[in-house]
Amino acid sequence: MSRLLRFLLIVLSIVGVLLVLAAITSKLYRIPSPSMEPTLHCAKPGAGCLGDDPDRIAVSKVVYKVRDPARKDIVAYKLSARAAERCGAPVGSTFVHRIIGLPGESVAIRSGVVFVDGRKLTEPYIAAGRRDRDSSPVRPITKDAYYVLGDNRARSCDSRVWGLVARDRLIGPKIATYWPWDRISIR
Repeated sequence: MSRLLRFLLIVLSIVGVLLVLAAITSKLYRIPSPSMEPTLHCAKPGAGCLGDDPDRIAVSKVVYKVRDPARKDIVAYKLSARAAERCGAPVGSTFVHRIIGLPGESVAIRSGVVFVDGRKLTEPYIAAGRRDRDSSPVRPITKDAYYVLGDNRARSCDSRVWGLVARDRLIGPKIATYWPWDRISIR
């Protein structure tokens, strides 16, 4: 067997193993709504969408088996049927938002500014004009639950509408944007 053929077989074997591992350890999603703009794009001509194509992301199904979810993680999760209906989403829909509040903390929003345990949260990922002016009272976060918000607060249906996300509903954190080409990123 020639060296080139052997090399190609090795490369194809490695790629095959990597694809199988990726399928076992991650899940792929397309961003359908403007709730995470401009961090993650949905596609024009959708209202508030900035992308020509929707971003496609890879979410790890194993990371939260070895570490706890962290504040500012972008996370995919499933909602209860009742919560999904409150957002006008089909039952079984997957949502993608950012974790803001952790178990045992409390979250309040004053004129669009988030406070965690009474301290203002620094949120450099929220673009000008994407923060609403809403307020909500202090919300304690129960054990094994998380408070999630979209980066586009003015167009996001999130914990402000339907409440906390139970840990067992978290699929995992975003680990990469793999499409479109000009938006490829890790983590």
